[in-house]
Amino acid sequence: MNATEPAAPPPAPGAPAERPRRSGYRRLPVQQRREQLIAVALELFSTRPPDEVSLDDVAEASGASRPLVYRYFAGGKQQLYEAALSSAAEELISRFTVPPRGTPTEQLGAVLDGYFSFVAEHAAGYGALLRGGSVVETARTGAIVDKVRRAALRRTLRYMAVPEPGPRLTLLVRSWISVVEASSLSWLDEGRQIPQRQLREWLVDEFVAMSAATAAHDPQSAEMLAGLLALEAPDGRAAALLERLSSLRVGG
Repeated sequence: MNATEPAAPPPAPGAPAERPRRSGYRRLPVQQRREQLIAVALELFSTRPPDEVSLDDVAEASGASRPLVYRYFAGGKQQLYEAALSSAAEELISRFTVPPRGTPTEQLGAVLDGYFSFVAEHAAGYGALLRGGSVVETARTGAIVDKVRRAALRRTLRYMAVPEPGPRLTLLVRSWISVVEASSLSWLDEGRQIPQRQLREWLVDEFVAMSAATAAHDPQSAEMLAGLLALEAPDGRAAALLERLSSLRVGG
């Protein structure tokens, strides 16, 4: 049997009167109400920097009262922000799904499409999260961000069919993930002037070029790149990029 949220206690003597709830307010099962508050908070954090969102904003948007929000999140805004951030992290990780069909570069592009769709949907919160400096930033919020990066690392290595990556290959993937994050922030800062499709294609090329540079120093990376290129079309995107790179002349 699902518990329902308890009624709010009467205000203490001298306390300011509580704002009336919206007419659409109704009691919900505890878990359902908690999920609703997190969803509302995530929407607000996604459209405004976390510092600019208050518990009153969350209460108003959810049709609840401030004391009720505190009842579910006794730690206040900090606890609610961390819960919303965890929810967003899980959603972002769920988008690191490689489609079953397509060449390696097409599959990687599809994953980036999902990533940038998330970035676009949660622009303000995404920017505040990665830049840091927010008053709600803590070691716990940092750990949530690291969880996303570790998931991206694991899934990229799995995508490349490398069960035991060496230090150079691991560094390659971590560096590319950093490039993706920095590009996302720049894309938002500059008003998304570059079409998302072009940005995605450039980042796929970045991965191929970085892999080629690393392959010159690391046999494992060279083997990984050769395996991926073998699955590409002879006249496909990866082959065309490598051909253009090989045609460059220093001082030409």
